[in-house]
Amino acid sequence: MKIGIFGGSFDPVHYGHISIAVQAREELGLSKIIFMPARVSPFKTGRKPADGKMRAEMIELSLEHYDGAAVSMYELERDEVSYTVHTLNHFRDILGEDDSIYFITGTDSFLTIDSWYRADELLSQYSFVIGARPGYMENELDEKIKQITLKYGCEAYKIHNRHVDVSSSEIRARAAAGLSLAGLVNPKVERYINEHGLYR
Repeated sequence: MKIGIFGGSFDPVHYGHISIAVQAREELGLSKIIFMPARVSPFKTGRKPADGKMRAEMIELSLEHYDGAAVSMYELERDEVSYTVHTLNHFRDILGEDDSIYFITGTDSFLTIDSWYRADELLSQYSFVIGARPGYMENELDEKIKQITLKYGCEAYKIHNRHVDVSSSEIRARAAAGLSLAGLVNPKVERYINEHGLYR
């Protein structure tokens, strides 16, 4: 099988995340995509995210009509910073030798990937799928993919997902101001945010 691991804070999950997951599965023929909400991102240690169980429940609400997609609580249940190398090694151990693992991320994150924790191990042992927006830092991304491929023999695939002009920080700000989230998140996610008073 070809398994996609989609890491991130997902605070909250939005249509941009879903677009990347759908396109990655279509373009690479992935058997399954696992959304992996981080307990604590190594890049966001200064901000406390929403409760992990709530972030996972919002992902589940967003995925209810998508086959081949699921949420994992693996990182949320670990009492430490969420390092991608630990997560991918864990899934490699439980999946076995015949299954391939693809880590799904966005352009911004991939451009700094050689500074990640144990980057040499990550880039020499795993494949990457980058959700790209046409025209957005595309030259820098192409150059980074070329550089990483030459140095580590890494497989890195650039997909062109449907552009959704949305970010989790924008959604949190709109929720804090009591504004509508229509068109940014699944309606059930908006209802969940309002019912639980998240980001207020």
